[in-house]
Amino acid sequence: MKNVMKIMLIPAAMLAAACGREAPKTDDALKNDLALASQAMPYNPQQVMNPAEMGYQYNPYTGQYQPVQYPQAQYPQAPVVQRVSTRPATTVRRTSSASSGSRVVYQPRREPIRHTKRDAAIGAAAGAIIGATVSRDKVKGGLIGAVAGGVLGGIIGHTVDVERP
Repeated sequence: MKNVMKIMLIPAAMLAAACGREAPKTDDALKNDLALASQAMPYNPQQVMNPAEMGYQYNPYTGQYQPVQYPQAQYPQAPVVQRVSTRPATTVRRTSSASSGSRVVYQPRREPIRHTKRDAAIGAAAGAIIGATVSRDKVKGGLIGAVAGGVLGGIIGHTVDVERP
């Protein structure tokens, strides 16, 4: 019995001694070296720039370098668009007629047709059938399948199955 207790106490004592150790302290010199290495530049920056790199141009008449004067580009002004109608969500269609010139016809913007309810019903029916078939408890599986199929079918019908006018 004493031998068995010794055999059990020795691994427990070794485990306690191994788990009780503190992590070794990190070396301060290593931290300093890593901080300096992260600040090092991968290349030596250029020490001298010539006048052309600084944006100067040589003037042969004066013998000096002067700043380059670039001409400013003139861009045409964009036309100002002003909305004159306060009707919400309308589209404009321009038609031309020989007698009246050009006229503007306002048409209301049509909303997309979504099949949310239809696809929710289809998903609920399919989910109920699959849930009742797969589950051991037919009623519970059918109810869970109907709810999951209805939710997924409604989401798909609202976002994916959309007819755009």
